[in-house]
Amino acid sequence: MSAEPHPTLPPVRLPSDAELAREALAAPLFARAVRLARWAGPDTRVGVGGELAAVQLPEAAAVLGLDPADEEGPVLASQAWRVAVDTGLVDVTEPDDGGDGGDRGDGGDGGGGAEEESGTAVPGEDLALVTGGAPGDVLDLWLAALDTVLADAAVPDLDDLVDALDAGGEIDFDRLDWNPGREADFLDGVLANLYLLSVSEHGASDGPVPLPVLAASMVVPEDMRDPTDAVLEQVSDAMMRLDDQFRQLEPIGLVEFRPVDEALMAEADDEELAAGPVAGALDDEDVSRYGMVRLTPLGLYGIRARMLEAGVAAPAVGELADKGADALLDAVSGYPEGAAQAEIEQWLAGREVPVAVAELLAAARGADEGGPLRRLRCQQALAPAGPEAEPAVRAVLDDPELGGLARVWLAERGVADVPAPDGAMVFWLTVDTIAAQLAADGETEELPLLMQSLTAHHAGFFDQVWRVEHPATVSVLEAMGRMHPDRKAAKEARKAAFKARSRQG
Repeated sequence: MSAEPHPTLPPVRLPSDAELAREALAAPLFARAVRLARWAGPDTRVGVGGELAAVQLPEAAAVLGLDPADEEGPVLASQAWRVAVDTGLVDVTEPDDGGDGGDRGDGGDGGGGAEEESGTAVPGEDLALVTGGAPGDVLDLWLAALDTVLADAAVPDLDDLVDALDAGGEIDFDRLDWNPGREADFLDGVLANLYLLSVSEHGASDGPVPLPVLAASMVVPEDMRDPTDAVLEQVSDAMMRLDDQFRQLEPIGLVEFRPVDEALMAEADDEELAAGPVAGALDDEDVSRYGMVRLTPLGLYGIRARMLEAGVAAPAVGELADKGADALLDAVSGYPEGAAQAEIEQWLAGREVPVAVAELLAAARGADEGGPLRRLRCQQALAPAGPEAEPAVRAVLDDPELGGLARVWLAERGVADVPAPDGAMVFWLTVDTIAAQLAADGETEELPLLMQSLTAHHAGFFDQVWRVEHPATVSVLEAMGRMHPDRKAAKEARKAAFKARSRQG
């Protein structure tokens, strides 16, 4: 999967490798490939490219429980055989091209010689991994199978290929209007967009994505509010191409797919197919007729693996469980709140609470730009901790960066004899809290109320806060000058911001 540098994606919550491996083994296409690998033997004949010989296809279809007389049976058998070969489930020895060419010339029908030209096939060493390997081994085999299926899905329809053959038997790519690299990149982009649309702040979304929405994400410019007829036609073309591709990707277990309603295609022109869903004018029942697609948990795993290979930051919930508290807080500072909480819970599981709390508090320190959000996530991590965390929390009561956080935690639990903070700590904690909220969610509708709440009980707040030694003092005061719901307070905040800027030089 090719990819440009990309910001960190929201983390996805995946099942265990064991569960994913079971899904992989149950995927129809992969299961057929395994069955054919077990069937392969010295008498199995393959062609010059390792493909299953035509005379073997009916038997292979029967092995898979398919009807050899049905046209689809041999086609599915051939596809499963290719997956078995490409993944190493089958080892093939191709025929020797060079030695007895005179014998191949006999036969007279132009096909007899080619029919004699066959290699052998036997179960590959990797077949043993299906039952005897670790879940990760099975998933590696499945990823190799996915590569094969994705390559096939990027190839045009066979009828189009036949039409584009020139007299010499070569494909005229200009006539076909098909660029292999471009098609592969398009499909990679579609799957990356589907992944992004599927991942939510809680790990993964269960809802399917309408096919026109996915097609539009690849075609419609971001700044185009009302797509033109020409753009809608491109969306329709892309949608129909995706309809064909997702039909091919479903058997490998990548997606759950509801194809475009064939009756709908008969009723409408291509230009009209995408107009309703892209414009958002249809209800759920109507939209589903245009096709719906959802990445399975195995599909999320597969696309994430391809993204990681391409250098895209695509985290998964739980992968920080064996990391230090500093790595945890740095990472979850960029996560949505729900995903951050899920990651923190997995990190805390199995750790002794006093030790874990001390590590988190130590990692939360820092006067850098990311410090406020680290402390917010640390406070979030400490929220479920019980009385066993109290000694570690009390130990930082005098810390200028953590003392306010510690007092809040102790006060919320009704702990007695908590020393009152001095004015400097109150102002510092106010700046730190607002800076963290700005870093986490930006200028939300709720933030002005928080600002009002934090400043209302301190007479002369803006006369003193500009002196606070905090790296975010200026930016916080500027934000309060824009957002504070009280006009007088907002004006005072702007004056204080000016003083803070001057003080910092």
